[in-house]
Amino acid sequence: MQSADEEWQQVKNKAYLENRWFTPEFTELSINNIFQNYLQSDQLEQLITLYQLPEKNNASKKIGIVMAGNIPLVGFHDLLCVFLTGHCAMVKTSSKDQVLIQHLVKKLVDWNEQVEQLIVISEMLRNCDAYIATGSNNSSRYFEYYFGRYPSIIRKNRTSVAILTGKEKRYELDKLADDVYQYFGLGCRNVTKIFVPKNYDFAPLLNAFKKYDHLADHHKYKNNYDYNLAILILNNQYYMSNESIILVENESPFSPIAQLHYQYYSNENEVRTSIKDDRNIQCIVSKKDIGFGGAQSPQVCDYADGIDTIAFLKTLG
Repeated sequence: MQSADEEWQQVKNKAYLENRWFTPEFTELSINNIFQNYLQSDQLEQLITLYQLPEKNNASKKIGIVMAGNIPLVGFHDLLCVFLTGHCAMVKTSSKDQVLIQHLVKKLVDWNEQVEQLIVISEMLRNCDAYIATGSNNSSRYFEYYFGRYPSIIRKNRTSVAILTGKEKRYELDKLADDVYQYFGLGCRNVTKIFVPKNYDFAPLLNAFKKYDHLADHHKYKNNYDYNLAILILNNQYYMSNESIILVENESPFSPIAQLHYQYYSNENEVRTSIKDDRNIQCIVSKKDIGFGGAQSPQVCDYADGIDTIAFLKTLG
């Protein structure tokens, strides 16, 4: 994944041609995060020790994995968890993200033929013992209908928020821009809403966000920006913009592509109380929570939706 192998470079380019959201910039970001945070030998050894994973699973089960496709290789962590726990992974890739994951599985099989029995790419996930499925709120209803009678983890739409105090330094706002813009805001760990104190000065924030002005040259992103801007203008709704993102006051934690919601607060503790049990929130970025710029760098034990995937898989053995 870190090599300059010609075949691997062609695969990454093919992934971009099939899904223009998978730009080289963000594909490399995802690959580097996986390499640095999931695949270091010391991290994996610590994980094996933490969960007391045996060298061989004598009660291996067949685990169906329905992968999402919102960001490059977003399903890799589920695959890694199933692999480490000694189960067999039956993988249904997203049509938006099948090139990268299928190539990596093929490469593993080339290196070790036994992997062919441990990881199977399949369009139909039948006769599995358990399922891990990630999708939208709409698709989750189908997942619950088909997989609900089996042991399962079913994930729905999630997003992330940031709490600002107005005392952030420029470098912190620069890092917050990463949390907002990386992967075009399509990830569940992307910040799509910020909480700010009353009388907050947005000028430094909008200036810091200019580091991602180049996204305005991406036609799919620009189309979303233009559409959302037109709707706001037609509705005579107040907004702020730096020409690469639109800031709108809105209570919803979910915002459209190229738009960031904000909400004023007078008491930070009240904000934290209001979002503490909000199942829509994946993570919180602030000086007290995940640091600015860290939202898109989850560690190997940072589980989606807060559900411990390895603990779940261990119960099946």
